[in-house]
Amino acid sequence: MSPDRPRVLLVDDHQLFRAGVRGELGDAVLVVGEADNVASAVRLIGREEPDVVLLDVHMPDGGGQAVIEAVRSPYPDVRFLALSVSDAPEDVIAVIRAGARGYVTKTISGPELVDAVRRVASGDAVFSPRLAGFVLDAFATLPDAAPQASFDPELDQLSRREHEVLRLIARGYTYKEIARELSISTKTVESHVSSVLRKLQLSTRHQLARWATERRLI
Repeated sequence: MSPDRPRVLLVDDHQLFRAGVRGELGDAVLVVGEADNVASAVRLIGREEPDVVLLDVHMPDGGGQAVIEAVRSPYPDVRFLALSVSDAPEDVIAVIRAGARGYVTKTISGPELVDAVRRVASGDAVFSPRLAGFVLDAFATLPDAAPQASFDPELDQLSRREHEVLRLIARGYTYKEIARELSISTKTVESHVSSVLRKLQLSTRHQLARWATERRLI
């Protein structure tokens, strides 16, 4: 995969919408195919093995969750970004639990969508800021969410607040958004990020986001 021009498959049951998305993406990505239902999406993923599948959550025959569940095991390197009109918490959580690496709404701008696709292709998790809260709240309530850190010595180094900042970094939050979400100052966020980088022996925020998503800190 070229990091600047990922191979993308579009999955949506509305042809006009797919055409609009293709136009917004332009030459920033290589669109390798389009599908309007689950079965054709699964076939195309198997044939093309795209870097990113940009898919709708709701389609008549099952939608994005069904696509992900059908191909996640045989094609583990394919990443999925949900693009939907729905911002309902149950839709967001269902598709993320199925294995999507991000979820954005169809109000997203063209440049923002290009950036989201590239980030998902490179291993980041990407969410519209409001939707990220749904995901954090849902996974925080999972019975096995808290004990996971005890199996990872690197994570055990981090304080509870550093864990919270790390999770929000993985969601694509800016420092200002993290400060607002956690009711702390931007300077404090910067201090926590610096501490996490030092403890994990990483150099950049991008490396930190990738480190977190590889460990499924979602």
